Amino acid sequence: MTTDHHENYRKSFAEYGLKEADLKAAKALQRIGYLILMGSLSLTGILGYTVVLGFWRENGGIIRWISLVIVNLLWIACATWLYKNHTTLATKTNAFREALQARQTAAALLPLDTASGLRIYRESALDVITRYQAQASRNRRVHNAFQLVIITGSIVVSTLTAMNEGANAALSIVTSSLSALIGVSAGVTGYFKFRERGTTAQSTADDIEKNYNASGFQLDDYQGLDEGKRLIRFAEKVEKLKEEQRKREIQLEQSSSRDERTAQ
Repeated sequence: MTTDHHENYRKSFAEYGLKEADLKAAKALQRIGYLILMGSLSLTGILGYTVVLGFWRENGGIIRWISLVIVNLLWIACATWLYKNHTTLATKTNAFREALQARQTAAALLPLDTASGLRIYRESALDVITRYQAQASRNRRVHNAFQLVIITGSIVVSTLTAMNEGANAALSIVTSSLSALIGVSAGVTGYFKFRERGTTAQSTADDIEKNYNASGFQLDDYQGLDEGKRLIRFAEKVEKLKEEQRKREIQLEQSSSRDERTAQ
């Protein structure tokens, strides 16, 4: 019976991995679609602005009209695809949740007081490591993106301010818009603390991975212990690290709330 439970768990784990990969791919395509949609809408606004004001008169107007039609068709097609993909994404999300539930149900049937159950817990720690690493990478990307906006925007604003002495209204509008964008980016970065969140998640992932390797090669605190004791100690350390990570996340949330109240 225990062998059957282990086999069911392995199958449900493999199915869960496939559904998770499928869902991630669908979300990645959706993000790309949103980027294309935002870019197309931006181009529509710019081209519409040129059409209204009669810029590009040297082209007789036909090129800007054709460009405007093409860009409109692009964002309409993209919006239609995103609408249809929303249903597909919802279906894949439900499939992923069903696979996760099946995996959890299969794991619940395993006898955790056996070496096999503890080995499965040790291997499942790799999922925890991957999740924390993905969280850290995501927060780093967001932080770096905002920092790039702040740094680049500050340089551009300084350059435009030096070039424009107030005579060009368009440059004044662009400069004001960039200044507002820089301020919003700085505020978002300071409030959500993406860098700190990424650092704590990466630190937790590194600590769990260190314990994973140490328990396998009988290093540090795992030296001289038999397999059962090593697995038990590993589980204790991982749960402690996860609890510490949750506390750090709560502290970051409370810090953001305190900063908001101070600003008010």
